Amino acid sequence: METLRDILDAAARGVFPPDDGRTTVVPQAAPRDAGVLAFTAHSVVFTDEDPGWVYDTLDALECDPLAATMNPLFLAAFMERTGRAGDTVDAMLVGSPLPGAPPLALREITDGGHPRIVYARRRRDDVRAWEVPGGVLVLGRGVAGRLEVSAEVDGDVRHRGLGRELVTAARHLAEEPLWAQVSPGNARSMRAFQAAGYRAVGAEALLLAPG
Repeated sequence: METLRDILDAAARGVFPPDDGRTTVVPQAAPRDAGVLAFTAHSVVFTDEDPGWVYDTLDALECDPLAATMNPLFLAAFMERTGRAGDTVDAMLVGSPLPGAPPLALREITDGGHPRIVYARRRRDDVRAWEVPGGVLVLGRGVAGRLEVSAEVDGDVRHRGLGRELVTAARHLAEEPLWAQVSPGNARSMRAFQAAGYRAVGAEALLLAPG
């Protein structure tokens, strides 16, 4: 049976589920993470709930089946069924690793109480973080163990390309595909990731476990 990680690894290579308008249900890769991935004309719901419940709930929605898994009514039912909290629906981007050392002089943050590390550990494992003047870069293992990246730039140094430089540097630190989840409304961040060579592959709605 194809796993969630299999689907993600294939998408990172540019191989996507068939654009047949259907929904695939796969088990969660870990207790922490459940949710929905939406690719072109195909969705993947990852949950330990009964797949029959997923299909019955989708069938009951009077909406475009291509968008049903991201419909607020389905996501609300999914949250109620699982007792989880919802987050934003993010664009899902992926970048391949780059050779050589990062082009920025990154300093690794060793303080486990750093706010960005504390925040990242709520959603990721094996978190590491680096800083440069005006910015922070974070890597960690998130959904299905994939390597994920996030970056933060101080307000007084924005519009100077530091965000793009940080997420480009992340590709030099990685030895495998590097994933990013970006709110579509955050146009500045979307532009930074795309300018750094990350490509959009779909959308993601992550449901967070209680606590």
